[in-house]
Amino acid sequence: MSAGTAVLSDFSPDAPPPGVSASLARMLEARSVALVGASRTAGSFGDRALTELERSPGLRSIHLVNPRYAGEEVRGRSVVASLEDVPEPVDLVLLAVGDERLEGELGRAARCGAAGAVVYGSAVGDGLRDRLAAIATGAGMALCGGGCMGFVSPGVRAIGYLERAPLPGGPIALVTHSGSAFSALLRTDRMLGWSLAVSSGQELVTTAAEYLEYALALPETRIVAMVLETLRDPGRFRRALDRAARADIPVVALTVGTSAPGRAMVAAHSGALAGSDGAWEALFDAYGVLRVDDLHEMCDTLELLAAGRRAPARRAHGAAVGIAAVLDSGAERALMVDVAAACGVGFADLSPATEARLVRLLDPGLEVANPLDVWGRGRSTEDLFTETTLALAEDPSVDAVALALDLVPELDHDESYRTAAVAAWERSRVPMCVLSHVPSALDRDAAARLRARGIPVLEGTRSGLLALRHLLELRDSAGHPPVAAPAADPARAARWALRLGQGALEPAEAFELLADYGIASPAARPVGTRDEAVAAADELGYPAVLKTAEPGHLHKSDVGGVALGLAGPDEVAGAYDTMTARLGPRALVAAMAPSGVELALGIVADPLLGPLVVVGAGGTLVELLADRAVALPPLDRTAALRLVDRLAVRRLLDGYRGAPACDLDAVAAAIVGIASMAAELGDTVAGLDVNPLTCGPHGALALDVLVEAAADPA
Repeated sequence: MSAGTAVLSDFSPDAPPPGVSASLARMLEARSVALVGASRTAGSFGDRALTELERSPGLRSIHLVNPRYAGEEVRGRSVVASLEDVPEPVDLVLLAVGDERLEGELGRAARCGAAGAVVYGSAVGDGLRDRLAAIATGAGMALCGGGCMGFVSPGVRAIGYLERAPLPGGPIALVTHSGSAFSALLRTDRMLGWSLAVSSGQELVTTAAEYLEYALALPETRIVAMVLETLRDPGRFRRALDRAARADIPVVALTVGTSAPGRAMVAAHSGALAGSDGAWEALFDAYGVLRVDDLHEMCDTLELLAAGRRAPARRAHGAAVGIAAVLDSGAERALMVDVAAACGVGFADLSPATEARLVRLLDPGLEVANPLDVWGRGRSTEDLFTETTLALAEDPSVDAVALALDLVPELDHDESYRTAAVAAWERSRVPMCVLSHVPSALDRDAAARLRARGIPVLEGTRSGLLALRHLLELRDSAGHPPVAAPAADPARAARWALRLGQGALEPAEAFELLADYGIASPAARPVGTRDEAVAAADELGYPAVLKTAEPGHLHKSDVGGVALGLAGPDEVAGAYDTMTARLGPRALVAAMAPSGVELALGIVADPLLGPLVVVGAGGTLVELLADRAVALPPLDRTAALRLVDRLAVRRLLDGYRGAPACDLDAVAAAIVGIASMAAELGDTVAGLDVNPLTCGPHGALALDVLVEAAADPA
C-alpha cells in the first residue's frame, strides 16, 4: 500500500524499545486514558478531545473527569469529579483545563501513577512551567507540552482539534514545536503518510530527542520530519541523529526563529562569522540532516522521499552527473536553469547515445539539451513525453528526472501528460517526479491520481528543485558517516588547558599553540625595543612584518598595528617607533609570508553543542563577505575538504586566472588541526581566530592568531 493510503491504526503495545523510557512508551502506546476537562458542549476543546479519543484504535478504556458533570454521563460515559475517582490506573492523562488548574491536576495525575500527560495550555504564570516540570520529573512521567497540540500515535489520538480520521499511515514521523505546522502538515493533500506525529510544544519534560528516539524504533518509520525552534538535550539529540544516519533514515529539518543555539558572541571574528545559525548548520552537516527553509520545501522534499526511490550510487564515467528535466516550454526551461543555478542544482551531461536517441524523437529544429524542451507537433504528446523521459532516465549520468510541466486543468480533457508520467514511472526505477511551476494552477484531481500511483507531484520550481537537491544530498551523505574522534594527546591538552586557565596568551604563545596542533606559521620573534626589532628582522630576513603584541588590540589591522613588507633595518626601526608610540612597546617581528588565497579558521564556543569549527574567506573582509562553513569537531581530511567545498572562494584554491593551485592537503591539515584543538581544549577556549591563513603552492601558513580563554574553564 503506497504512502498516504495506509491507515495509521495498526497497534500492538510492546516493551519499550532500547533507549526509550518506559513512561514515554507507555504514554504513546496508552491503553487507558483519562480526559480531565471532558465536556458535553459541542465544539469545545473537551468535546473535540473526546471525539479524537473515541477514534483511537488502541484504547481499552476512556475515563472522563469534570467536577461539573460528576455522576452524570457524556456520550454514554460516566463522569467522575477527580482523577482520584478513576477506578483504575491510567497510562495517559489529557489536561484539557485552564492554566490555573494545571498544577493541581498534574499533581493528581502523578499521585495516581499515570505514565504521561499532555499539557495543551501555555502554562503562563510565575514559575508555573518549572513547577509542572518538577512534578512530572519527580514522578518519572513523560510530559507532552505545554503549549502543544498533543500527538497521534498508532494507537492514540491525544489531540484537541479534529484531524482526518483515520490519519493516512506511512513512513514519516513528525516532531514539531509548532502546533500550526503540525495541523498543516497532517491536513495536506500531498502523498504524505505518518508513522507518528507529535506536537511537542515547550518540551517542559519530554524533548524532541526522546520522541525522535521512539520514532526511529518504529518499524514503519523510514523518514523523519522535524520543525524546531530551539535545541534541548543536545547530547541525546546527537545520539538520535547518529542512530538515524546509521539506519539510513533521512531526517528533514526546518529551524525557525532566532532561538537557535550558536550565539556565542566573542571578540574573535569567528563568533560573528558563525552567527546564530552556525550550530544548526554544524549539527545537521555532521549527521547528514536535510535542512529546508520553509514548509513548502519540506512538503516537496518529504513527498519525493516518501516515493521510496533513491538516487543511484555515483558512477565514475567522467561526465557531470545530476538531474534531468523534460519541459514543454522554452521560457520555463530557461527559468528552470536560472532557478537551479541559484539553488545549487546541477544538470547531468547527456551521453552521445542519449543525444542520438533524442534526435530521433524530437521535431526537427528542437535543441537536444538538458533540460529538454520537447514541445512540437510531429508525435503524439503522450508518446513524446514518455519516450524522452525514459531516454533521460536511462542515461548513466542522470540521477533523477523531473517532468517539469504545468499540470493545469485541461479544458479539452487531454490526459496526455498524466498518462505519460505514469507510463515512464512504471517503466523505470530511477527517481522521478512531476514538477508543476504554478502551484495555484495545479489540477488537484490529476495530481491525486498521480499520487495514488506513487508518483510524487512537486509544487513549485524552486521548492521542487531543492527537493531534488536534497535527494542527491541524501545519497552523498550516506558515504560520509560521522567522523570518529582521533586519539587525543592528553599531555598536550593538559599543558594548554593549564596555560589557558591562567588567562590570555601572548602572541608568541598563540603561535606556539598552533604549532603544537600542526598549523604552520612564519618564523617570528617577540620584541620590546627598537633595537630588538631590528635585530629580529636581521635574523629572520627581509622583507619583514611588524605587529603589535600589546594586549587589548584584538584586531591589529583595525588599529594600525600591522606593518608589512619592511625592506630593511631603517624601515623596521621607523615602523616600530610609529606603531609603539600609539600602541605600546611590545611587538612581534615575523618573516614575510608568500602571497596566496586568504582563508580564516576559528573556534566558537557554543553554549549547547560545545566548540564549533569555522572555516571561511579570510583577510580584512572576513565578516563582510560572510562566506563560511561551520562544523562539529572532530574532522578528518575528507570532512575538512567538504567544508572548503562549501565556500564561494573555493575556486580560488584551484588557481584562478593564472594563479598557481593551492596545496589542498596543507589546507585540510590546518583545518583538522583546528578541529583537534577544539575537541581537546573546547572547555578552555572562548574563541579562536586564525586570520588570515594564507594558502598557496607553498602550503598553508597562519599569519595572525587570536585566542580567547574561557572566563571560567570547566
